[in-house]
Amino acid sequence: MRKDKFHGRFEDVGQECQAPDCQQPGEFRAPGIRGNSFDGPGMWRWFCLEHIREFNAGYDWFEGMNADEILAAQSPAAGWASETRAFKPDAGVDGTPRWADFADPLDAIGGRAADIKARASGNAAVYSKFTPREQQALTEMGLDVDTDRPALRRRYSDLVRRYHPDRNGGDRSHEARLGRVVEAYQLLKQSAAFS
Repeated sequence: MRKDKFHGRFEDVGQECQAPDCQQPGEFRAPGIRGNSFDGPGMWRWFCLEHIREFNAGYDWFEGMNADEILAAQSPAAGWASETRAFKPDAGVDGTPRWADFADPLDAIGGRAADIKARASGNAAVYSKFTPREQQALTEMGLDVDTDRPALRRRYSDLVRRYHPDRNGGDRSHEARLGRVVEAYQLLKQSAAFS
């Protein structure tokens, strides 16, 4: 397709301009005439550049609508008014959907919900043994909550080798990160969670 200043040009459609007595190629499309069941532009009409400009100058999208229909079409929520069966306001308690209404023969929804609950309760129990500062220190060192003391030492040793200038060829750009790692390790090695 050729790039030119007329956006929306369709050169290869083989249509003729549909304006009366015009023999030019119809390279620009315009919406067809809407019927009672309008759901999109329907059939396209094809015009040359001169006639598409005339069409656009006189086109009124709201033609045939009453005031209430025009107001509804201009609403920012236009098109979002449809409701599905599960999400109707009367679908459940406080407008929430009733998941029990869905057929779930493979237990995909229920199984996933049970898995999420189990992981959440398991993580809550593990996280409860660390204080918020210790949780931040674990994150700083890139460790998980189920880390033990030997894994903590290995990770610390690995990070020191990576960030210490004496170990990484004199690169001092990671000194701030190294300081945070040392501080996190000092806090975690004294944690009651590792005793």
